[in-house]
Amino acid sequence: MDMDTIRARGLVLLGCGQMGSAMLAGWLAQGLPAGSVWVIDPRPSGWLTGTGVQINQPLPDSPAIVLIAVKPQMMAEALPTLRGMGNGQTLFLSVAAGTTISYYEQVLGADTPIVRAMPNTPAAIGRGITAITGNAKADEAHLALAEALLSAVGQVVRLEGEHQMDAVTAVSGSGPAYVFHLIETLAAAGEAEGLPATLALQLARATIAGAGALAEASAETPTQLRINVTSPAGTTAAALAVLMDNEAGFAPLLKKAVKAAADRGRELGK
Repeated sequence: MDMDTIRARGLVLLGCGQMGSAMLAGWLAQGLPAGSVWVIDPRPSGWLTGTGVQINQPLPDSPAIVLIAVKPQMMAEALPTLRGMGNGQTLFLSVAAGTTISYYEQVLGADTPIVRAMPNTPAAIGRGITAITGNAKADEAHLALAEALLSAVGQVVRLEGEHQMDAVTAVSGSGPAYVFHLIETLAAAGEAEGLPATLALQLARATIAGAGALAEASAETPTQLRINVTSPAGTTAAALAVLMDNEAGFAPLLKKAVKAAADRGRELGK
């Protein structure tokens, strides 16, 4: 199964909010014809209506792929409408947080190829990272197609199995919120040291974004990059002595936070 198959048989997008729109924009930019895309969304955006895709129209009988991008609370109502496409040649690719493969199999049928994915919000600017895993009916061709589609919005990694998804959610799925909070708190700390609020925020935002880009582009490890910035007995060393405290520092706090997110994911997936 490849992109030519999608052009011939069609792609159905169930839900087109922020994540669905980001992916759709990427596919259209890469040459997927708008006429090959059907979107089901009760409140289509102005941007969506201007793309030329088919919105809330009768669907093809056996599309190549159905991308599920509805909010979890809408899943019970929306997914059963596609039950007729299950147990066939259609691949179901889910980017809906918290919904397990077993749930999709219960609704769509156990013979349905299903790939579950966890993207994150930087996908909106093509800088996301998405983890994927499939059920027993999802073969290499299905996984490769899912990977090709999701690469339109960033990097894609494959998991050993669904048992890793809650940890992925806690690290990369929820992770952008941790970084945004770091920007908030770094700016507030700068303001507390006498900087104007606007300047402190500008410095914090650019510093976090720049450091992240450097970490991604550099061949050196984050540990080495940290060492490079840290002069012995200097200002950075003084700050790191606080942040790297074994009892109350950043490492134990973040470990506790990620565990809380993973535990909550496990609870929601039951």
